[in-house]
Amino acid sequence: SAAFVLPTKPQDIMQLSFEAADGTSTSIREFLAEACCDAFLVVHNGRVIAEHYFNGMTVRSHHLLNSVTKSFVGMLAGIAVDRGQLDPSSLVTRYLPELDSAAWQGTTIRHLLDMTAAAQYTEDYADPETDFWKEAAVVGWRPALASDKTPRTLLDFARSLDGQDMENGSRFQYRTVCANVIGMILERAMGARLATLLETEIWCRLAAQHDATIVVDSLGFPYVGAGMNACARDLANFGLMMINDGAFNGRQVVPAEWIADTVKGDSTSKECFAQGAYGDDAPGWHYRNQVWVTAADPAVMLAIGIHGQYVYMDKGRDLVIVMLSSQPQPFDEALDLRTMAAMSAVGSRLEATSSR
Repeated sequence: SAAFVLPTKPQDIMQLSFEAADGTSTSIREFLAEACCDAFLVVHNGRVIAEHYFNGMTVRSHHLLNSVTKSFVGMLAGIAVDRGQLDPSSLVTRYLPELDSAAWQGTTIRHLLDMTAAAQYTEDYADPETDFWKEAAVVGWRPALASDKTPRTLLDFARSLDGQDMENGSRFQYRTVCANVIGMILERAMGARLATLLETEIWCRLAAQHDATIVVDSLGFPYVGAGMNACARDLANFGLMMINDGAFNGRQVVPAEWIADTVKGDSTSKECFAQGAYGDDAPGWHYRNQVWVTAADPAVMLAIGIHGQYVYMDKGRDLVIVMLSSQPQPFDEALDLRTMAAMSAVGSRLEATSSR
């Protein structure tokens, strides 16, 4: 199908100043420089109102998305659930009997989707020996960590985990391995290779202008925890689909019920998040179906990746912001808070100017 090209209606928002969480005032332009931004795209009321590229990036450049990738696999799960191919309340072992081990005992698909699975797995980006980097070594990202003992595949890595460090479903604990296991389960449940499913069920239906690429393990299984690369405009299409109840360009991509469920969460979502590592920094937020959801009313959905990758999805304001960056730190709390403040300020400004 033909690529979908958004109409443009440029506005100058680079001079817009906003107050960060620490009380300092800065402009969007200054913020983007500080945030090591490579691509910044703002779509409001279905039109591109700002599009800026830096550091050699162009409209055709692919950028690593890191954990923004997870939101794609979370939405693919919704398609499988809608078709009766996947039951979120089922145990992981129903689909992946290979994970019949202490690490995955009692873990359901729902636990994986909401990052409340109990498998012991450390994700401290500052620690070179953390499980996250050991898993990344399986797909060649950390050659120094690879050895004769390194699992050959992402499935072998998931099988190598030992034990649990909490109760399943008790709190939000961000573990990239959960997204990869969801991907493995979707292959079995939907009866096709994961890369093919992501392409045919989501990417092609977003009428993207460019292909997306993804890092794979030695068997060609996609690293859906963090390995996708794409262009900013095509990510905006994903965001528009999300804020349009799963529909894009006249066709339903993801079931509307799954988007609604993502935004609403269940009775334990906010409590689990509050118990987790980000509970104090993001009060009232929750994490559902591999998507971050804010406490704002109406809520804003976010796909977020380390080193400064964001798809900010605000249905209430008909706003999607894509920001792709090369920040030196995987996670910079102060910068993260400033990013949220910047995006919120852009939304407020556009809402005010469009209602005049």
